[in-house]
Amino acid sequence: MSLNNLDQLYRQVIMDHYKNPRNRGNIEGDSVTVDMNNPTCGDRIQLQLLVEDGLVKDAKFEGEGCSISMSSASMMTQAVKGKTIEDALKMSKLFSDMMLGKDLDTDIDLGDIEALQGVSQFPARIKCATLAWKAMEKGVNEEK
Repeated sequence: MSLNNLDQLYRQVIMDHYKNPRNRGNIEGDSVTVDMNNPTCGDRIQLQLLVEDGLVKDAKFEGEGCSISMSSASMMTQAVKGKTIEDALKMSKLFSDMMLGKDLDTDIDLGDIEALQGVSQFPARIKCATLAWKAMEKGVNEEK
């Protein structure tokens, strides 16, 4: 697949998550709630996590912002559901490394999240992509 085709595919994946966000909404009952924002471009997220027995049982978000921040939140909530806290934090570290342009040497399948890899070329947008991940880290660390 050529680089242009890959770029196009990644754009489509990002726009799909932006237009049809997964896990948008609120968790009923007891959950950890983390509010974060990116004052640079006005992205705002409220993340709710249901963590039981060291597992992320559910993850939902509300918020507003650019396509990168909202699609990243959608992808992140999909990725961490059903994972242990440790695995969720590993994925977050991996995502952070990807945003810094580091080579990923891993056997963890990032799935749709790889579509955000191109963001690493635009330093001003990295905060947009990592906002939901930072919120998740804060939430699971509060739960530990």
